[in-house]
Formats: sequence, structure tokens, C-alpha cells
Amino acid sequence: MSILIDKNTRVLTQGITGKTGQFHTKAGKEYANGSHCYVAGVTPNKGGQSYEGIPIFNTVKEAKASTGANVSVIYVPPPFAAAAIDEAVDADMDLVICITDGIPVRDMIRTKYKMQGRRTLLIGPNCPGVITPDEVKIGIMPGHIHKKGPIGVLSRSGTLTYEAVGQLMEVGLGQSSCVGIGGDPVNGMKHIDVMKMFNDDPFTEAVVMVGEIGGSDEEECARWVQKYMKKPVVGFIAGLTAPPGKRMGHAGAIISGGKGTASEKLRVMEECGIRVTSNPSEMGKLLKSVLK
Repeated sequence: MSILIDKNTRVLTQGITGKTGQFHTKAGKEYANGSHCYVAGVTPNKGGQSYEGIPIFNTVKEAKASTGANVSVIYVPPPFAAAAIDEAVDADMDLVICITDGIPVRDMIRTKYKMQGRRTLLIGPNCPGVITPDEVKIGIMPGHIHKKGPIGVLSRSGTLTYEAVGQLMEVGLGQSSCVGIGGDPVNGMKHIDVMKMFNDDPFTEAVVMVGEIGGSDEEECARWVQKYMKKPVVGFIAGLTAPPGKRMGHAGAIISGGKGTASEKLRVMEECGIRVTSNPSEMGKLLKSVLK
């Protein structure tokens, strides 16, 4: 089992003719079941071409109708990325994973407004993507560091997603799915949305949750965990050394009025029954101890 994506997912790449889109599409195609999962690419005015045997279409609707693609991954440059999300939502894709960094906030506000009432889920923008180990990877994460197992990984930070995975592997624990939700101020799925999925997934036995300074998403998730989560959760907050009023890491990592600090988030998480650490090198060992 897994969440969001698996070996039956059919992926299309928006921006497949760009260098970044080509590089990561090729890597995704070469990982596990990727040769069956990656079925289409989309670049306006490039329809009829192909890349690595993957047919390219002018629009997402055309690609979906021709190939049955149900998940889109976006490597479109920032000025056009929000419009690419809009196009995927209009095509009624199941899931959109937007890797692009630096999308103007105003563009994302419009896109989030347009998504109201639509069934399409959004991961990102400014995220590493999603991987179900040994099945399919969609995004920029290195596939070789992952292995299938019972631990869900949920993170706002791209690099700390990889760090958590690496530590889990050191203590002999594979992952059910790893989801990098990104840290932009206006984004798609939040910690609580993904945590609910891990809670419902029978193959996930525990979850590593990595947050960042800024906002209140981690606190909201922690309060939900306290009331409803049936599985152990361990947590870490990036940005412990960030001084108040400063902006560090992702664009969403802004703290003000004493709220959104790492210490405040860790306090709330611990009060809600989440085992936390202030040392990022202890995530794997902490999770292992919780399972014992």
C-alpha cells in the first residue's frame, strides 16, 4: 500500500522539453516501474514530438485523453507555472505535483481560488515531489536512497526529506511513501491532509513529520494527531536558529509576534503526543525507539 501514487499511476510531465523536465523525467522513467508509469509530456506547440519514447502533446487534455494519464508533474518556469497548474486542474487530473520554485505569490493566490470546489489535489509548488519506494517516483528526489517499508515521511523541507529517509535507512526502516509538500506561503496539501492519508493507509505503521518555522500548519496537524491519529508520529522543526522576524529557507518560513517559531511548534507537537527532537540527526533513531 501507499498514498497518492503507486505502480498504477500514469504520469505526464508539463515542461518536458526543458532541460529540467527532461532530466527528471528520464530519472523517473528509469526508476522501478517508471517505464510503464511515465506516459506523456506536454509542451505547447511541441505536439507530435517525443522524448525517451514518451509522446509529447500540446495540451494536458490531449495527453490525458490519449494516454490515460492521471497525475501531472510540473517543471515549467516560474512565470508560467501557475497557469500550468490551472491547465492540469481544468483537465481534471487526480493529482498535480508542482516542482517549480519562485512562482509569484499573486499567481498562486489566483490558482488556489480557481481550485476551490475542484477534486484535483495539489502538492507544492517548490517541493521535491512524491515517491512510493520501489514503485514510482515523481519529482527530484534521489531514488536510490529509498526502500519500501512501513514508515511514512512528510516534510516541508526538501533536503530534510532526504535526511529523514537516509536516517531511516541507517536503522533498517523503509518507507511506505515520502511526500515533500513544499514551503511556499500559498501551496496545496498541508501536513494535516497528508497525515490523514497516512493514518488511513494500512501499510504505514508510523510517520516522520518535518516542519519549518513560519505559519501554523504544524500546530494544526499536531492537534489533529492528538485527537485522531492511530499511529506514532515523531517530529522535527527546521529553523531552530532563526532569529525572530527573519525569513529563512522557504518563502513560507516567516515568523511574527512570537508565533511560528521552532520552539513554539515543538512545544505544541510535544503537548499533542508527538515525540520530537531538536537535533535533526536523531530523527531515525527516535522513530526506531518509538516503534520498539
